[in-house]
Amino acid sequence: MSQPSTFHPQLTDTVLMVRPVDFAFNEQTAVDNEFQNRIDDKTPNQIRDAAIEEFDKSVSALREAGVQVLVLEGSKKENVTKCPDAVFPNNWFSSSADGTVFTYPMFTPNRRAEVERLDDVLALLDEAKLKVKRIVKMHEEPSSKALEGTGCMVFDHLNGVVYANISERCNAEQLDAFVKSTEGSKTRAVTFKTKSSNGKGFYHTNVMLSIGEEFAIVCSAVIVEEDRERVMSELRKARKLVIDLTVEQTEKMMCANVIQLATKTGGKVIVMSDSAYNGFTQEQRTILEAEHGKAVVFPISKIIETIGGGSARCMIAEVFNPSLTQVQ
Repeated sequence: MSQPSTFHPQLTDTVLMVRPVDFAFNEQTAVDNEFQNRIDDKTPNQIRDAAIEEFDKSVSALREAGVQVLVLEGSKKENVTKCPDAVFPNNWFSSSADGTVFTYPMFTPNRRAEVERLDDVLALLDEAKLKVKRIVKMHEEPSSKALEGTGCMVFDHLNGVVYANISERCNAEQLDAFVKSTEGSKTRAVTFKTKSSNGKGFYHTNVMLSIGEEFAIVCSAVIVEEDRERVMSELRKARKLVIDLTVEQTEKMMCANVIQLATKTGGKVIVMSDSAYNGFTQEQRTILEAEHGKAVVFPISKIIETIGGGSARCMIAEVFNPSLTQVQ
């Protein structure tokens, strides 16, 4: 990967995505993911095939926009655990610009099996000539406490802040351990709690908050009252344009689950699902596209988003690793 003509510390032009060959309704994660829904008018094979079709169209849309996509195909090993949520790799894998790869402890057993693909991911990075300097395997710590990657941690890299909604999938102790493990980093955590319209905490932070280079999309109404002003003050202090969503935009349209990326030519795009694109108001779409990047729309609302309970941002694991050609 060549360095973009314009470097964006907050953004990357390379991402990892995983083909959903085992896609299905995940009974284990449905315990606390209110965004998951069953579809009874399709067979399991029809659901899987439809998910793969949505995935392929999404990858094509990103590549056409100028983003480099590394696709992890299905495992060739025999007797591997089925991973219905493998299409959401950002929960178990992340990377940083210093060449560090992080793996994370997952909440449910069948999602912990996804981490077994680490060697395959490292091979993909090597094939793309992307350097891995060190690997921090947080998933190997002797603890049942979860920290589901950039699902529960939303980063403002420019200001060294990670926003985290504390939940069963985002343990405060694990979060503190992660912050301490970031080599040479001055990252600090802004933690808070949330409450959905049903009175439950949100399972992940990135379904109610997204941080771009110069904007933040948030649903302040779902942040519990005692934490709300503190979080909003942090976003304002970071001089972000704040787009405050309604609860309906957040819970029904997945408008917060978006991600801004760079392109290989130094431009910017904002990746979102078709339901999120249609869920934004015309004014919100105009502001985002005019000032922060053209929308790249994933056609995932019928299967991946509905059944999986995650959206476009969840499907993308950012790859910040430097190119081997740039490392002395």
